[in-house]
Parts: sequence; structure tokens; C-alpha cells
Amino acid sequence: MAVVSVFASGCASAAAPTQATGATASGVAAAGAGGRSPIPSGYDANRDAGADIQSALRLAKGSHKEVLLDFGANWCPDCVALDKMFQSSQVEPLLDAGYVVVPVDVGDWNLNIALAGRYVNLSTSGIPALVVISGDGRVREATDDGSFSNARTMDASQVAAFLTTWAPGSGQ
Repeated sequence: MAVVSVFASGCASAAAPTQATGATASGVAAAGAGGRSPIPSGYDANRDAGADIQSALRLAKGSHKEVLLDFGANWCPDCVALDKMFQSSQVEPLLDAGYVVVPVDVGDWNLNIALAGRYVNLSTSGIPALVVISGDGRVREATDDGSFSNARTMDASQVAAFLTTWAPGSGQ
């Protein structure tokens, strides 16, 4: 099938999706107790990803943060590995300080694909694919090169370096 060969990097399997254990996506991260934004975990096929992105853009603009779109799926081991790194003590503070995180479920390559195409080239990026968007809606970075498609082999310092590079005020 052509779709399988197109998504040759990272989580490219067309196997039936399975639910990840633990929390599911909570949509757009909104400021919680103490002003901290909870980091969404997992991907939720029932979310309106377009509406979540628009809400995130409004929130980011008002809070001088960037939007971090995380395209992935719960069946993808690399997406699960990245999610765990997002919750780590090295990465979570960077996300809290500089980003509004929006997980976008691509399902079994059958959800939000056209929406993803507005921001990232999934045929070269695989999943997870990250996109950094400024509060004014400008795409600052898209991991079209597949740099996160093998997140299982990465460590938290590599994710932290990416987030630091594209943080608000970084000059990139």
C-alpha cells in the first residue's frame, strides 16, 4: 500500500492502533494551579484538533509562548517515548515555561492528515512530528526531516535542546 511506503521512517506501521496506558490527551494545556500548564499526555481521536490549535494560538499569544504541535498516535512506540520525555524533570519545565502543547492524533494514518499537511510533511517526518508555531500563527520549525521519528533512541537532553532552540525569544 502506498501510504505504508510513504511513512517509512519512525512509526510507520499500519498495524491496528492500540490504546496507550495512562492518561489520554486533555486537549490544549491551560494554566493550572500555581500558573503551571499541565502537559497533555497521549492522543485523543475525539478531539477537534483544528479547534485545539486555534485555542492554543490564542493562549500562546496572550501568554507570550509558542505553540508546540505534536502529531502522533497512541500505537506508536516513538510517540509514547516522546510523551514520557515530555513528562520528565528535564523537559517538562521547558514546556511549562515556553509552550502551549497540542497533541494531534493521526490515528492509523487516517485522522487529521490534511490538517497535519498544513504544518508538516508527514511523508518525510514520520511520527512523532513536532511543529513550533509563534503566537501570531507563523510556523517557526517543522520536523520534516524525521528528527523525532526515532524518539525511542533519544534522551531527554536532546528533546530539551530542541525546545530551548525554539523557545520564545530564542532568536530563531
